[in-house]
Parts: sequence; structure tokens; C-alpha cells
Amino acid sequence: MLKMIFSIKKRNDVSHAEFYRYWLGTHAPLVAHHQEILRIKRYTQSHGVHSEVGEKLARHRGATSRYDGVAELWWENLSDLKLALDSQEANAALLMDESKFIDFEQSDIQLTQEYQVIT
Repeated sequence: MLKMIFSIKKRNDVSHAEFYRYWLGTHAPLVAHHQEILRIKRYTQSHGVHSEVGEKLARHRGATSRYDGVAELWWENLSDLKLALDSQEANAALLMDESKFIDFEQSDIQLTQEYQVIT
């Protein structure tokens, strides 16, 4: 399985509450609508918990809490991902929707191979 990890920073003109509401309530159903054509096997959202504990964890490691959340999407293999990227209509719809709440320049995408260490 291949996994895309999309570390997301919200747009500055969108509040945290609106960002999380829109991402889960509007964008997630749009992704689900295009699941088959994009060959997505799994999709999760991890919403940031803004708290003193999170800030302390970051400081302890000399890191920053730069992202507001993480989206993870899985594909069976690289061939399926390549076919998904060829679906211009679905990708254009997702990109247009994401531009309403995501700061792309402050976000990060990684394509990964997952290895389970503790199950």
C-alpha cells in the first residue's frame, strides 16, 4: 500500500472552528464521492488539538506545531495512484474545494510506504 500524507495548514482568513467544520463536513464527502474513480482505499483526517500539552510536546523536541491537521490517503499500488492522477475532473474538483480552506504554500505532501512497528 502507498500512503499520501498531507500535512495541512489552514488559510489565515479561516478560523480553526470553520476549518475543521468545512474539512470534515464538506470536503470529506467530496473525497468520498470521488473515491472509486480516484481508486482511494482509505482516507482519514487527523484534526490538530490546540492545547498546552501539544505545545509542550513540540517544545520538548525543539519542534513547532505548524500544521492544523493531517490527511492520509491510501492506494493499493503506484499504478492505481498514477491512474488517480489522470482523473482531471475529480482532481480539479478537489483542488478547487481545498483552495477554500487550505494554505497550500504552508502545507506539505509526502508519498510514503507504511511499515507497522507496533500493532
